[in-house]
Amino acid sequence: MVIIMEMPDKADKHAWRSEILRHRSSQSPADHAEEARLLAETAGKLGVSGWVCAYVPVGGEPGSLELLDALCVGGARVLLPVTGPPGPLEWAEYTGPDSLRPARFGLLEPTGEVLGPEAVGLAELILVPALAVDLRGVRLGRGAGYYDRTLAAARPEARRTAVVRDDELVAFLPEEPHDLRMGWALTPRGGLRRLGTVE
Repeated sequence: MVIIMEMPDKADKHAWRSEILRHRSSQSPADHAEEARLLAETAGKLGVSGWVCAYVPVGGEPGSLELLDALCVGGARVLLPVTGPPGPLEWAEYTGPDSLRPARFGLLEPTGEVLGPEAVGLAELILVPALAVDLRGVRLGRGAGYYDRTLAAARPEARRTAVVRDDELVAFLPEEPHDLRMGWALTPRGGLRRLGTVE
């Protein structure tokens, strides 16, 4: 499903962020849990047996630890970001919920060995948090730029995948020169969808 959200100015990223965060905050816990279950179900069928870069969803972000566990059960090894000063993300391996500790920005991070930013180059699948993504692959993040700085080191063939709710896959988002496009979107009911076929 592709929905164009009502925005005060289609070129204003701040307006998009405000609207999407407002919309997410109105989601019921039951709906969030159901969407998280569906995302985990899809993740378990992706058949990834190598490295995956992912993240722990927080707040109203779609998904849960269940998605990470489904990837691991499917044979993947999962790296999660370790945040520091603004710049490329560092990574550490996820080995289960007990391997996580509270970190900056309300995040959870692995307690294991921290790998450098170049570790993103190991991944064949990169799950990226997003507020929205459009059909061209333009991603709307929270504006800190961590992922735009990080994804430049990814393998060209890696599946860069924005994880969003179904109505956050939209027809058009504003784009800036530094924005790196996604090749895929993962949504609860739409599953994995190829992007970049529409200009």
